[in-house]
Amino acid sequence: MLITELGARRGEPCGEIIQRAIDETAAQGGGRVAIPAGEWMTGGLVLRSNVELHLEAGALLRFTDDFDAYPVIDARWEGYEQPCHRALLYAKGEKNISVTGLGTLEGQGAKWWKAFRAGEMKDAARPYFISFEDCERVLLRGFRIQNSPAWTLHPLRCENVSIRGVSIFNPSDSPNTDGIDPESCRHVRITDCHIDVGDDCIAIKAGTEDARTPAPCENITVTGCTMVHGHGGVVLGSEMSGCIRRVSISGCVFDGTDRGIRFKTRRGRGGAVEDISATGIVMHNVICPLVVNSQYFCGKGGKDARVSDPNALPVDEGTPHIRRVHIGDVIATDVRSAAGCLYGLPEAPLEDVSISNTQIILVEDEPSVPVMAATQGAVTLAGLHAEHVRGLRLSDVRIIGARGGELTLIDVD
Repeated sequence: MLITELGARRGEPCGEIIQRAIDETAAQGGGRVAIPAGEWMTGGLVLRSNVELHLEAGALLRFTDDFDAYPVIDARWEGYEQPCHRALLYAKGEKNISVTGLGTLEGQGAKWWKAFRAGEMKDAARPYFISFEDCERVLLRGFRIQNSPAWTLHPLRCENVSIRGVSIFNPSDSPNTDGIDPESCRHVRITDCHIDVGDDCIAIKAGTEDARTPAPCENITVTGCTMVHGHGGVVLGSEMSGCIRRVSISGCVFDGTDRGIRFKTRRGRGGAVEDISATGIVMHNVICPLVVNSQYFCGKGGKDARVSDPNALPVDEGTPHIRRVHIGDVIATDVRSAAGCLYGLPEAPLEDVSISNTQIILVEDEPSVPVMAATQGAVTLAGLHAEHVRGLRLSDVRIIGARGGELTLIDVD
């Protein structure tokens, strides 16, 4: 169904017409709702089961920046249940839903970012761009999406999710504009995407200790993606209370991201990150290619004294665990701070970590950028620093240009 068949006109608000097209298509058993070439204006939309929202080449669907167009609902924001403006494009409990095509989704995030920076978003958090909750068989393919108010693509508690060939663009200084954040999902495939954003490019999450029934995020593949700017290329955590497991990252390029592969959690968060493989990665101009930090200051309680306590504390359900991590076939050039920082906890060391066939070259002439190490303060142009690790294996690892030595190992075997 073309939206023009129901009376939509270019350059005029047509959100009600698009929603009616979606609802009528779903009522008929499913099908495609097509947005033709040209610019179209809309408010928030809700996708239904068995409906494909298709953006034809040359189509631009512009979402209004009127806050009232996105009702406040109870949702999960950075792992916590709280009032949030509903996503620009939203679905809950639906099956067989898709957004496809070579058109563009425009989020007009600037007004949201300004309100956030001014402290005006205290009653309800900013909306995600696309958020699908408790959905099955989700396909996002081919389109460009830009200027998201907050996280861009956020599948939550979904199963069988495919994100292919999507291009994401948010300004590098835009707050919390992650690219793709699967949270507590199963069977997710992210392939051939280009991500240039103001926060983490891809962040794999599993809820916090305060989330209702945090579920695992598992069986995730990230393949053939390019990631530019952003705080991290692929990040695991910091929301990981439900566990993150069986993640494969391969054949990707990171250019100018702050970190490359990054793990972050803290005491009190609990959960485990395990069975992670990152291979065939090329990085350029990153601050630090590999960061594992079990003392990351994150969320409520992030600044409690126990988070940074250097002493071993009792192991309980709030103790995070990271184990069985393999990094291989990595090339990183013009690294601006450190070759790598691996920090476990004295009571819960990192377990079974291997790095193989990897070359890391630090910058020579440019000023270095400090990266905060978990217990050592800021470090610059350093080698690989590992602390509290059981079973660290290094094979054919070359670190070039480190000041003060290539390896610093404390409480490591």
